Amino acid sequence: MKRLSYILSVLVALSMLLAACGSPAVQAPPADAPAADAPAAELEGTLNVWAFTNEIRTMAIAFEGRHPKVDVVYTMIPMTNGEYQTKVKAAAGTADSPDVVALEAAFVKEWVESDLLANLNDLLPLTEELKTFPSVVEVGSYDGVAKGFSYQATPGAFFYRRSIAKECLGTDDPAEVQAMVADLDKFVETAAKIKSCGTGDYFTVGTPGEMLNPFLANREQPWIVDGDLVIDPMVEEYVKFAKLMRDNGYESQATQWSEGWFAGMNDTLKDANGTPKKVFSYFLPTWGLPYVLIPNSKSDTTDTGGDWAMINGPMAYQWGGTWVGVLDGSPNSELAKEFVKFVALDEENLTNWATGVYTNEYLKAIDPETPDDQAQAGGDFVSSQVVVEKITSSFDNSDLAKFLGGQNSYAAFAQAAPSVNGALLTGSDDAIQRALNDPLASYLNGDITEAEMYAQWLDAVRNEFPDLVIPEPPVK
Repeated sequence: MKRLSYILSVLVALSMLLAACGSPAVQAPPADAPAADAPAAELEGTLNVWAFTNEIRTMAIAFEGRHPKVDVVYTMIPMTNGEYQTKVKAAAGTADSPDVVALEAAFVKEWVESDLLANLNDLLPLTEELKTFPSVVEVGSYDGVAKGFSYQATPGAFFYRRSIAKECLGTDDPAEVQAMVADLDKFVETAAKIKSCGTGDYFTVGTPGEMLNPFLANREQPWIVDGDLVIDPMVEEYVKFAKLMRDNGYESQATQWSEGWFAGMNDTLKDANGTPKKVFSYFLPTWGLPYVLIPNSKSDTTDTGGDWAMINGPMAYQWGGTWVGVLDGSPNSELAKEFVKFVALDEENLTNWATGVYTNEYLKAIDPETPDDQAQAGGDFVSSQVVVEKITSSFDNSDLAKFLGGQNSYAAFAQAAPSVNGALLTGSDDAIQRALNDPLASYLNGDITEAEMYAQWLDAVRNEFPDLVIPEPPVK
C-alpha cells in the first residue's frame, strides 16, 4: 500500500477532542481491508484534501483502500481565529490550491453562497437514492446549485443524569422527564426544583452557551433578510432566558469547552470555594454523545457512564456538522467529485463510518503508516435515511446504549433528524453570533446593562458588515 501524505498543523483543543475521541465500536471490523471491493473501473491520480480535523483523513485512507491508484495528500489546518478559512481562500486559484475542502457548519453557508465552490448538481440523484436528510442538502446548496454534501446529520438532544433526576424529580424515566422540560416555562420550574434539591449543589446546565442553538433553531427568520439584520424574537428570548438561568444560579457559569464545563460531565466540578458541584444536563447534538459526553464522563476517580439518558428537551434544534466541497477550477475536479461522493453519498462508506468498521487496525491494513490514534468509532449519526434505517437496530445493545442506561440513541436521533430546518443558515451567521459572545457575557456577569449589551453587539455587527442595515436595538 502506498503512503498517505499528511501535513499536520497545530490543532486546537476542540478539534482534537472531536476527531480523536469517540465511543467504543459498535461492531467488529472485517479482518481484511476493502481493496478487494474496488470497482472494475479504477480511479487514479493525486488529490489534495484540506480539512480542520483528522476525521476526514479516516475516509481518505478508506478511499485509497477502494482506489489503490489514488494518492490523497491530506492537509489539516486549525480553525483558530479563522486560520483555516483564510489559508484556503488564499490558496484558491494558485498552484497550492486544494481540490477538496471540508466546510464546518459555522461557515459552510458563506462558502456555498460564494463562487469558490464547484457545481455538484450531478451528484443530487444520489441524495434521492440514499434519502439524504433534506436539511443536509439544503445547507449545502444555494440558488438551486448544490456545492457541498455532508456525511452527518446533527439533530440535537437534551442529555440528563438519571441519578439526579431520581433524587430531585422523583423519576428518571425519559418520558416523564421530557414532560417536565417540554417547554421553557416547565424547564425553568424543573430548574428551580433541581437547585433546591438536597444540599443545593446541583446546576441544571453547565453554561448558557450550549442553549443558544435551540433558540436560534426555532427562529422564524434567519439573521439576514434582503440586506437587513433581523433580531428575531427568539434571540430576545434567549437573552432573557440566559439571564434568568444566571441570576437564579441554575447554571454553573462555566465557559463552554472549558475545563469546568467538561468537569461537570464526570462529577469533578468544584466552585470557587472548592465545594463539589454536579451538573444535571447538557444540550448536545448527535456528535456530542460519542465525541464530547462519553470521553469526558470519566476522570481518574469518577465515571458517570450508564447514569445518562437522552430526550428532546424543550425545543428541537440542530448543531454543527461537516460538509465537503470541490474548489471551483480544480484540475482534478472529476476525481474530487468521486471523493465527495465517497465521503457523503456512498452507502457502504456511511455504514462503515457509523458502525465502527474503521478501526485503527482496518486503516493500517490500507496504510501501515496510519497514526496509532487514527480511527472512527461507532456512533456518529449519518446523513442517509437509508443507512440509518438499516443500522439503527445494531445500536440496541451497543456501548452507546449502555452509556444511556439502555436507550438506543440512534433511534432517538432518527426521529428528530427530519424536523431539522436548514433554511435558517446564512453565510454571515458565524460572525454575527461571535459578535454577541463578549457583550452577552458582560451582561450576564452584571458588568453592563441589557441595553448596553445590545448596543455593543450591534456596533460590532455594523463594523463587520458596513453595508448591512442594522435595526434599532430591542432594548434602549
